[in-house]
Parts: sequence; C-alpha cells; structure tokens
Amino acid sequence: MINPKSYSKVLGFAVLLTLIVIVLGAYTRLTDSGLGCPDWPGCYGQLSVPENISTHEYQRPLEKHKAWNEMIHRYVAGTLGFVVLFILFMTIRGKNVLKQSVGLPLLLLATVIFQALLGMWTVTLLLSPLIVTAHLLGGFTTLSLLWWLWLNNRSTTLHSNNSDSSPVIHKSSLLKIAALFGLLLVIIQIFLGGWTSTNYAALACGTQFPSCFNSWWPDMDFVKGFELTHESGVDYEFGVLESPARTAIHYTHRMGALVVFSYMMLLGIRLLSVGGTFSKLAKLLLVVLFSQVSLGIMNVMLGLPIAVATLHTLFAALLLLATLAITHRIIKS
Repeated sequence: MINPKSYSKVLGFAVLLTLIVIVLGAYTRLTDSGLGCPDWPGCYGQLSVPENISTHEYQRPLEKHKAWNEMIHRYVAGTLGFVVLFILFMTIRGKNVLKQSVGLPLLLLATVIFQALLGMWTVTLLLSPLIVTAHLLGGFTTLSLLWWLWLNNRSTTLHSNNSDSSPVIHKSSLLKIAALFGLLLVIIQIFLGGWTSTNYAALACGTQFPSCFNSWWPDMDFVKGFELTHESGVDYEFGVLESPARTAIHYTHRMGALVVFSYMMLLGIRLLSVGGTFSKLAKLLLVVLFSQVSLGIMNVMLGLPIAVATLHTLFAALLLLATLAITHRIIKS
C-alpha cells in the first residue's frame, strides 16, 4: 500500500543519498580521481577495480586509490538511479492517494539518465570543464527535484491534517519575488563554484584573502576564463588555462559569494520577522550561509585542504536546500 508516510521516507532517503553522491563527486574531483578509471561504466574493462592491467591496452597506469574513489562514486550514483525509478513507480501506483502528478518524477528520471551520460562524457572527454560542470549542476538539479517532491508531499500531509500554522504571505508579496531571486543567485553561485573547481582555479589567488596577489584588481582574462567551449582530444586534467584566466574565474566566484552572502543575509533577517516556520527556516539559512562563507575563506587561506573543500560542496547543497525550502513555503502559503 502506497501512502504519504512511506513515500516521504523513500524521498528522504533519496535526498540523503543524493547528498552523498554530490559529496563523493566532490571528493573524487578534489583527489584528482576523475580519470581513475579511463573507461565507463566499468574500470579497465571490469565491474570492479582490477588487481593489475595490461599496459598495452590502456595508456593510463592503474592507481588503485583513485580508481576506487571513482568506482565508489559510480556505485552509489547507480543505486540512486534505481531509487529514483522506484519513486516513479510509487508515484504512479499511489497517484490518487499522494496527490502528486507523475510529471516531476518523470523529469527526475530523465535528469538522472542524462546525468549518467554526463558521467560517461566526463571520462571520455577527459574532464572537459564544460561537461564536468554540467555534471555537477545535474547532481544539484537531481537533489532539487527530490527535495521539491519531499516538500510537496510534506505540504500535502500538513494541509490534510490541518497542522500547517505558517503565516500566510499574499501572492503579490515582494517576499515571493525576493525568495525566487535569491534562489537564482544561489544557482549562479553554484555554477561559478563548479566552474572554479573544474578549471583548477580554487587557488588562483594563492592563499591570500581578501586581496589577490597583493592587489584588489589583479591581472585577469575574463574572455578566456569564461569561454564555454570544448576541444576534442585535449586532456583537461589539472587545467589548461593560463593564470590570468584562472584568476578571473576565482575572482568572479569571490564577488559572487559576496553578493549571495549579502542578499541572503538580508532575506534571512527579513524572514525572521515573519514568524512561524519562516523564522525557523531563516535561522537555518543564516547558519548554513555563515558556515559556507567561512569554509570558502578557509579553502583559500589553508591551501584547499580536501576535507574543507568537500564540506564546502556539501554546504553549497545545504544552502540550496534551505533556499528551496523557503521558496516552496512562500509559494505554497
């Protein structure tokens, strides 16, 4: 029997699993394990990491720790794919009870399938920044769709039980527009973070903060830095851009962080005065926001330690979830 409670549990598990996939993807990227297995979906022609390989068949030597980083990420991502398929099945079977259309789960499944293709192209196109960034955004898109489904199910359950005590915000309220604009800013900043990482620009200003190479406006090449092209046959591992281009990417990410921090802090403070669930969500937003900015600064000043950089990706996901929760609550009010 499909019911909202079991549906919510499966969705919650899928959200958690997606967060794990995103963190594992970040760890794989940060440990330079993206090409730990030079083929797809297996690893050196096998379903697991082999003990040894033929050096004549593969140009890349086997580095077991990198290969395992990559394969564990693939295993967990594959598991998520089956969970998403099960969610679609549950939605279809319990459509009348759940009051959830199949449109969103179908879009979710299509996103996961496209994610698998991007995962393959990440390897076959030798870590092209355009593909790897798209793969990262696909992971965040999957997370967003699952979270939105969970929020929808929770909202339906609360309304059915008449237990939703959140303040009502009129449809014409500027707060709705403000929340949607905040969501857009967070998405853009996630793209900039992904573009920074995939172009190996995280330390393009060294370990200096807030200045960059003892300057507030260092030598930068924005045209090259944000050229969204891919050249076939080029190995993009460790990056191919010159220093001014990487500096432009890094500096833009810093400026974006300043804009997002300022805007979301003001939005959070405004929501604190609304009361009810909005106040709780605002507190969560502010905690995640300050944590994320602190992790970003630590990334630079400590020279990009893997643990801190991985947490930076996790808190980017948590910031997105908090912003989506606020947006959903405002829209449904």
